[in-house]
Amino acid sequence: MKTIAVIGCGRIADNSHFPILSKAENVQIKYVCDLIESKAQAAKEKFALSAQVITDYKVALADKEVDGVFVLTPNYSHYTITMDALKAGKHVFCEKPITVDYKKSVEMAKEAEKQNKILQIGVCNRYNKAVETIEEYIRAGKLGNVYHVYCSFRSFRSIPGLGGDFTTKSQSGGGVLIDWGVHFLDLILYVLGGAKLKTVTCEQYCEMAKDMKAYKYTNMWAEDTKNTESGTNDVDDFISGFIRTDKANISFNGAWAQNIDQDDMFIDFLGDKGGIRLSYGGTFTYTCGDTLETVTPEYEIPNMYGEEDTAFIDAMTSGAINKSNIKHVLETAKLLDTLYESAKKHKELQL
Repeated sequence: MKTIAVIGCGRIADNSHFPILSKAENVQIKYVCDLIESKAQAAKEKFALSAQVITDYKVALADKEVDGVFVLTPNYSHYTITMDALKAGKHVFCEKPITVDYKKSVEMAKEAEKQNKILQIGVCNRYNKAVETIEEYIRAGKLGNVYHVYCSFRSFRSIPGLGGDFTTKSQSGGGVLIDWGVHFLDLILYVLGGAKLKTVTCEQYCEMAKDMKAYKYTNMWAEDTKNTESGTNDVDDFISGFIRTDKANISFNGAWAQNIDQDDMFIDFLGDKGGIRLSYGGTFTYTCGDTLETVTPEYEIPNMYGEEDTAFIDAMTSGAINKSNIKHVLETAKLLDTLYESAKKHKELQL
């Protein structure tokens, strides 16, 4: 039995982690923590937890019974809370992105190694059955030489929490690239397996909500956090880029909002013997170059959040460095930083 504290009781905790952790037989949630006490109390009641409600995460860190913590807070706070937890001798699950700065991400990895503690990052797609199956297809040679990967993460009008933390660079670290793109690009790097990054070029735009009060939308994640009266919107709502690696090259574009009434969320893996289109969060189709037949493989699809939470609990017990350990995710963090730097300088950069 492992004893944990959950720090941050917002949407990702409520939708993805509490439903898993509250039912796990080998986990005791001793603390639920949020700066807004009512959020922590609501989580306790919704998931019928016996946990203690706190607003200061250091209370949990001072408790010797606590083995690990889930850091499910806004991006800017990941570094401080995670470093404090590691130094207190706790294992840490930290939601994506690692933090808003690559250098700080490296510091976090070094601290985890120094303390001999697990630091797992919430790159949940590494536990997606479709992604695992695509990786198997590539390893088996069904695609032949994978020479290019293209991905699209574009939505019609979906800027989250406009004017709040999501669209304030000092809080979030960026916009659609760091929020959605991190999942797509991490997935691609994971599937390609050890691809060495060579150069990147990127452009970013903040166009669709320059007048926040006039912005019209079809849906808004975290709408209760929006502040269109006096808030900030200084992050990318559209992003486009090209990445060269020693394996396949990667091109992408992403949009929180656009004047195209369509959502395009997919990744194409292009090989000389076959190709795959993955519908993000769903199934994939495989086209064989020899027969020109396209099939949709069938397989059981477990809850990827459940899989990643279980992997963390197991790692706390075994000490194993699993596939979403920070050591395996730093390359993604480095890529995001360099893409933003390329966009800022309007030039191609080497890694």
